[in-house]
Amino acid sequence: MALLNVVQLTDNIAYIIGILFLAVVINICWQIVQLSIKKRQDDISLKDFSGPKPHWLMGNLKDTTVDTMLERQTEWAKIYGGAHKILVGPWMSVLRLAMPDTLQKVISTAEPKDPMTYNFIKPWIGDGLLISGGKKWFRNRRLLTPAFHFDILKPYVRIFSQSSIIMVEKWKQLIGSDGVRSIDMFEHVSLHTLDSILKCAFGYESNCQQDGRNNPYIKYIYELSELVTQRFRFPPYHSDLIYYLSPAGYRFRRATRFARAFTQDVVRKRREHLKNKQDANENGVKRKYLDFLDILLVTKDEDGNGLSDQEIQDEVDTFMFEGHDTTASGISWCLYNLANNPECQDKCRQEAYEVIGDREHFSWEDMPKLNYIHMCIKESLRTHPPVANIVRKTTKPVTFPDGRKAPEDTRMGLGIYAVHHNPAVWPDPEKYDPERFSPDNSKNRPPHAYIPFSAGPRNCIGQNFAMNEMKTCIANVVRNFKLEVDTTKRVSKLPEIILRSKGGLWLNVTPV
Repeated sequence: MALLNVVQLTDNIAYIIGILFLAVVINICWQIVQLSIKKRQDDISLKDFSGPKPHWLMGNLKDTTVDTMLERQTEWAKIYGGAHKILVGPWMSVLRLAMPDTLQKVISTAEPKDPMTYNFIKPWIGDGLLISGGKKWFRNRRLLTPAFHFDILKPYVRIFSQSSIIMVEKWKQLIGSDGVRSIDMFEHVSLHTLDSILKCAFGYESNCQQDGRNNPYIKYIYELSELVTQRFRFPPYHSDLIYYLSPAGYRFRRATRFARAFTQDVVRKRREHLKNKQDANENGVKRKYLDFLDILLVTKDEDGNGLSDQEIQDEVDTFMFEGHDTTASGISWCLYNLANNPECQDKCRQEAYEVIGDREHFSWEDMPKLNYIHMCIKESLRTHPPVANIVRKTTKPVTFPDGRKAPEDTRMGLGIYAVHHNPAVWPDPEKYDPERFSPDNSKNRPPHAYIPFSAGPRNCIGQNFAMNEMKTCIANVVRNFKLEVDTTKRVSKLPEIILRSKGGLWLNVTPV
């Protein structure tokens, strides 16, 4: 009898497994059918747009690696023009735009981000301003705009300066009596920007710069960026079901849980402070300014409705991602460019000396005076934009300046890196030349030739926050150190979600 029960149980389990397997197969087949139909529609509607010949399975991904992707995109723009078609995997057609006049047709609108592409990071940063669309995006953009008013940003500059001085002192300790030390910019600058954003946006003292390179939040952010890039480049992982069952999917869920738990803890602590009517941080230090989280928790729309708990969490995760990782990339690459161009570095150092005098910290009033440093940052954001590509999905037909048309429901790849390196727009584009951004040289440039913060209604809401942090950090670094490229370590651009360098970005740092 017991044996019969075991046999029946085994049969039942086998039956359930068989049903589940059949459901998985049907789900995958249905997705393939839908993708094939969309691919056929795109072939017809985008027939007027040329592009590189795709591989039957990998599409145009076969022609690129992570190491060569940016250069290949720039090359394709030269060969096939400012609007050309590529294929990602066997089914996903993308119309890539790499000229200011073609980009303008999409980037100047509020067209939403492509759901399929950005759904890869949605479990991580939620449905915040970066991803959301429609009425939700319009409402929340309006509610969050006051958080980036100049009056809110003013006290942040001193925090940026204090955080960057912590990094400067840390470098001096690392250098010691040797006089020079090779330091990975991304490692240290990421800790600095994390420290700054936690203090500015959430009034949170993390001491993360003192904790050092093993900070778990940064470790998981790096892992998430790598996993999302791998998923995009491996077509089978575009299926949510396949990705969920994969080892990479497991790693992604684990990293996401940690990253969101970190920010949830930040929000929880602030709620407790507000509940107790406290205006100090968790260390008891009284704050004299409003921060991003204050505004999130109290803002209300015209109907008297505030943001839901989920919306607050999503906006916090979005701002943590956009305000920490992208700024770290911008600062790191600018320091690299200054190390490669010592004459520019010397000018920045002299300007920093003249502006700060014998004071310890930079102030809000100093920001407009750092003109040359500002030009150097802008040129670095051109040569090394932190976000190299954006993908939108049109909700209405688009007609380009040359008369060609793309229908609604078309994926548009906005090639920020490609347009920044297009020789038809930027003479000698590989050359680092801050004078491109002098007032005289900026006059006749097409309005969408330079878009490191995107443009139009969906531009980066925190770009003034980021620019002030970059100016303050770079000014404090160059007035304390001479920077040179460590020629023993290769610099290789790594375009994940954020533009990094494979193996770090190492500079020889010598105290001035």
